Amino acid sequence: MNPVAIFKSLQNKPFGRWLFSKAVCFQAPYFSSIKPKIEQLEPQLCVVTINDKRRVRNHLGTVHAIAMCNMAELSAGMMTDASIPKGARWIPSGMTVNYVKKAKGKLTATAQGNTLDWQSEGTKEVPVSVKNEKGDEVFNAKISMNVKLAS
Repeated sequence: MNPVAIFKSLQNKPFGRWLFSKAVCFQAPYFSSIKPKIEQLEPQLCVVTINDKRRVRNHLGTVHAIAMCNMAELSAGMMTDASIPKGARWIPSGMTVNYVKKAKGKLTATAQGNTLDWQSEGTKEVPVSVKNEKGDEVFNAKISMNVKLAS
């Protein structure tokens, strides 16, 4: 079963999104360090949130840059997985980031792939925007995803 189908089957059930997010972190344990919640997943779109807790803060009391990198990679990876053709594979191959302003409060990372060609092989530059609760962008990234089609 593909991740979008699993997400759709759980998203409206009690604790469904939490359970799906936990399962993703079980598969890729490092993501659990930020305790993400996958809020939305479909081809060409993934939305991930994290809460501003001590575990993700830096010495300034704001959300650490690497925590935002982590959520950006998670959202881009899940969106890529939901967007590529059946049998295709992907791996992140790079990341360019911009720290726009201090990050505080609950953060939302949105990866959008609607401008990318998912039917061809090669590197796709997946844009991710991280916003605070006010809707202000605090961070953005381009995650390079190397896509290989099924042979």
